[in-house]
Amino acid sequence: MRATNVTYILLGLFLTGCSTNFHAMPRSAATVGKQSQVHEDLVSLPRPNEPIVVSVYRFRDQTGQYKYSETGTNWSTAVTQGATSMLIKALDDSGWFTPVEREGLSNLLNERKIIASTRENYTADDGSRLPSLPPLLYSGILLEGGIISYETNTFAGGYGVRYFGLGGSQQVRKDEVTVYLRAVSTQTGRILKTVYTTKSILSEQIDVGLYRYVKVQRLLELETGYSTNEPPNMCVLEAIEKAVQSLVIEGVLDGLWSLADNTAMDSPVIKAYLDERDREYRGIELLAREPGGLSSASVVRPSVGLGVQAAVQQYAGDYPDPDIKSGVDISIRRGMTDHFSLAFTGGWGKIGDSENFSTTVSSLEMRGMVHLLPYSRFNIFLTGGGGFMNYDAEDISGNEFARRKDYAGWEPVLSAGAGCEYFLHPRLGIIFTVDNRFPLTDELDGIDHGGMDDNYWNAKAGFTFYITR
Repeated sequence: MRATNVTYILLGLFLTGCSTNFHAMPRSAATVGKQSQVHEDLVSLPRPNEPIVVSVYRFRDQTGQYKYSETGTNWSTAVTQGATSMLIKALDDSGWFTPVEREGLSNLLNERKIIASTRENYTADDGSRLPSLPPLLYSGILLEGGIISYETNTFAGGYGVRYFGLGGSQQVRKDEVTVYLRAVSTQTGRILKTVYTTKSILSEQIDVGLYRYVKVQRLLELETGYSTNEPPNMCVLEAIEKAVQSLVIEGVLDGLWSLADNTAMDSPVIKAYLDERDREYRGIELLAREPGGLSSASVVRPSVGLGVQAAVQQYAGDYPDPDIKSGVDISIRRGMTDHFSLAFTGGWGKIGDSENFSTTVSSLEMRGMVHLLPYSRFNIFLTGGGGFMNYDAEDISGNEFARRKDYAGWEPVLSAGAGCEYFLHPRLGIIFTVDNRFPLTDELDGIDHGGMDDNYWNAKAGFTFYITR
């Protein structure tokens, strides 16, 4: 057997042995169930005058939806079939309700029959009859409703860029689940109150790849990426808990039930709920033009931010070998709408090449910023605008620049670019930008030559601190 073949066999055995011990993701132990984002508000509700006995027979999936699939038919349901259990736990966690068992009522009655039969046929150790079972607890309120809609792809979008075999892309999709909950009087059958809540379900996928020939017949291909999806079960749970919170507060406002302390109406949880409800009512006119429909994010929230970015700059003009030089940008941003901001920017830095010239440039500009993902922690934006710039070319080759006689030191400049911002905190974001500044002159490098005006590229990274948000 050749040595090469032996080497391949040993290498194969080594890789096979490693594969049994290698795991792409670490294993984790079972943990206590996660809490939704509204769970804290639910358990922080003010205490009731007396807990309300309620019964829930079934809180059903009424959507008729199956899981969305791009490859074919999927017979798995889009939402959980265990919403009744979620609702009962939310009722119990709120502290306002005493839920009684009704979903498994037949099992409960069968068990009570067994106990009753046993007590009739047997006696206690002292010969006395065993006591009868106490009566079942009945409720004055019956809770009905269900998950009434699951809408897929209410918003979908993304972006991508590829140059010379290197590129990346991001895709975002938004689904929505809606829950209705109503309280019914068991004595009269009257519907006392109906509430409904909506929860968005966000999915995001990011891919980065490289596809390039590094040598003749040598192809380098590299791909990486990740995707994140909000668990639909957690989103349904959050919508149900929000519905229970709404039912409690709306019932108090309508006088259906009362607080143990009437001054608790000024509690932070109730105030926050009323503010949110008022924002929804005020924002209803935005429903037709918001891609995601009506939500608390639809309300315009102006913001003011201060940004500082370090830059690397490269000139593109009449000389063929430009240098990469440094610079800095300082900006003040004012949010006009969720999707649009104005930024006032001041920049300073150097551009040039290694043999002919070096120029110090400074600029003052006003730019517009269009935010493609305004409600995401990771935001993509396009930017463009204009202003004025000052430059002072230095001849480092011994040649004289042929300048215009009416040169005043300031020239109009246009700019355009794109970038992304990731929020570490609601008031602090990391921002990356690539843009091009295009002065309306061909004398940036000291010579007026050719049909293309001089310009220079900026790649910047820094921070933005938001004063209001």
